[in-house]
Amino acid sequence: MATATAKKLKLRPLDDRVVVHPIEAEERTAGGILLPDTAREKPQRGTIIAAGPGKLLDSGKRGTMDVKEGDEIVYGKYSGTEVEVSGEKYVILRESDILAVVGK
Repeated sequence: MATATAKKLKLRPLDDRVVVHPIEAEERTAGGILLPDTAREKPQRGTIIAAGPGKLLDSGKRGTMDVKEGDEIVYGKYSGTEVEVSGEKYVILRESDILAVVGK
């Protein structure tokens, strides 16, 4: 599914960057209170839909990526660049901005 989404978008991240589809923040608190958009936390989790080939090293070779398409990740709250393509919101960030892979 992740590969089909990336091909449909025609987004190809460069070097050590990844394109992430953020998982939206909860609309309700644990007590059931409905939160307005302005009070919701900025998403910090998402699914990688496309990954670049890896960072170009000084030797001229490419480094390997530790993450791949389909991985669910946790990233820094203010990391990356938000973009909107075909009405969908995505975050493009460097592999170094990824804090953890969920369930790996």
